[in-house]
Amino acid sequence: MSLQETGILARIRALLPGGGDLTDDCGALPPAPSGQRLLVTTDLMEAGQHFRLDWHPADLLADKLLRVNLSDLDASGAVPFGYTLTLALGPEVEEGWLEAFLQGLAATSAETGVRVLGGDTVGRPSGLGLGLTAFGFAARWLRRDGLRPGDRIFVDQAPGASLRGLRKLEAGQRWDPAHPDADLAAHLAPKPRLGLGVKLAGIPEVHACLDLSDGLSRDLRNLAEASDLSIAVDPALDGDALQGGEDYARCFGSSLSRSELEARLEVPLLDVGQALERRDSPLLAYDGGLLRPLPDLSFDHFGRP
Repeated sequence: MSLQETGILARIRALLPGGGDLTDDCGALPPAPSGQRLLVTTDLMEAGQHFRLDWHPADLLADKLLRVNLSDLDASGAVPFGYTLTLALGPEVEEGWLEAFLQGLAATSAETGVRVLGGDTVGRPSGLGLGLTAFGFAARWLRRDGLRPGDRIFVDQAPGASLRGLRKLEAGQRWDPAHPDADLAAHLAPKPRLGLGVKLAGIPEVHACLDLSDGLSRDLRNLAEASDLSIAVDPALDGDALQGGEDYARCFGSSLSRSELEARLEVPLLDVGQALERRDSPLLAYDGGLLRPLPDLSFDHFGRP
């Protein structure tokens, strides 16, 4: 493969499901089935900001890039069907790395049943930028602004594992496929439970949902603010659970009990909070017997050193 646009496009056409149809300046989106809506999500990953090339194997990075976008669609109740891909490549990106990345993206595309619909490639002075926009159809758009007072908030995966994986990478541990570490896997190759969001959208008593990506202290705040309510976090949650991001769980509010939801969904759930009428802060934590404001502990994409 040549690291020129024509060579890269040739490999994309050859490897990725749907790549053979990329013969024009534009791609086409299929019409939405009757009674469904077209939903779209997009994500950008920058080397040095969201990942490090010396930590993140190329195939796992491709897998993560696609799955985190499909996770957003799923949390909104959508079934994904395709995506566009943008590659911004600096001169340090080697041909072998890009081949492994595209091979990984092809494997995940086939596994998740989605196809490439278009995209772009561009050179840059240095670094690596990866952009992906994914599309899906939803019979019910499960939004984050439908939370109701009294709803319990649940997640389908315990938060904090990705943060522990990041700390292990910072301490010098590296991914070994022969001896996979669960925390490293949670950070480098997250596996959101795709399809669960569509099931949640089919339950009228599930009122709001989002993808747990920024961390509980940010995402619970997002739920509360979108619904003009407050959320009291469960006192059993530890600091890693509140601070950690990139867990990619379904985080949703429902008037049903955990046992009833678990029976319907056939997955274990973790109770992380309860929706309350709006108070002086969107997010509250118990301090003794009192509820006090809980600050945002999550990663700030625009923070300054």
